[in-house]
Amino acid sequence: MSENSNMLLGVKDKPPVVNWILLAIQHVCAMFGATILVPIVVNTTVGSDVLSIPVALVTSGIGTLIYIACTRGRSPVYLGSSFAFIAPMVAGYAIAGKASVFTAIVFVGLMYVIISTIIRIVGKKWIDKVLPPVVVGPMIMIIGLSLAPTAIEEIGINAASVPMTNLIIAFVAFLSTAILAVRGKGLLRVIPFLIGIIIGYITAAILGVVDFFRSCKCTYY
Repeated sequence: MSENSNMLLGVKDKPPVVNWILLAIQHVCAMFGATILVPIVVNTTVGSDVLSIPVALVTSGIGTLIYIACTRGRSPVYLGSSFAFIAPMVAGYAIAGKASVFTAIVFVGLMYVIISTIIRIVGKKWIDKVLPPVVVGPMIMIIGLSLAPTAIEEIGINAASVPMTNLIIAFVAFLSTAILAVRGKGLLRVIPFLIGIIIGYITAAILGVVDFFRSCKCTYY
C-alpha cells in the first residue's frame, strides 16, 4: 500500500472527523474562490457588471443540489462557475451586449441537458473517443494559463510600482502550496490549497497588509 492509500475513499466512505472538517474547509475555499472569480474576470474584462456574484453563488448551490438529487448522491460533485466560458462570454458581450451573454448561458444549459440525455441512453464511450485525455489535458492547461494575467493583476506585477509585500505574500503562498502538493505526506498532501491560504494569510498579517479593524463597524450606546 502507498503512503497515501488511506486517503483513498469510496463514495460511501467517511474520513476521520478532523480530516473531514479540513477537507470540507479546503473545498469551500476552493469552490468559493473559483465561483466568484468568473463573474469578476468577465465584469473586469468587459468593463461592465454583466454577471452577478450573488446570483452565481445561489445558482451554483441550487445546481449542485439538483445534481446530487439526480445522481442520488453517487457522484459528490460541486457545480460551480466554468472558466471555459469566460472568453465566449466576453466575445458575446463585445458583439451583442449583455442580452447575448444571458441567451448563450441558457442555450448552454439546454445543450448540457441534451448531451446528458444522450449519455443516459447510449453511454459515455463516444465522449472518451471524441475527447480523449490527450485533448482534455491541453484544454485544461490553456484555460488555466489564460487566467495568468488575472493572477498577475491581483498581485500588482503589471503596475508601474509593485509593492514588495505583494510579491512576498504571493511567493510564500505559492511556494508553500507547491511544496506540500509535491512533497507533502499523508493529509498535508491532500490539503495544500488550504495550508497555502493559511500561510499566505499569516504572512500578510505579519507584513501589516491585513487590516483587522477596517470592516469592523461597532456602535456603542
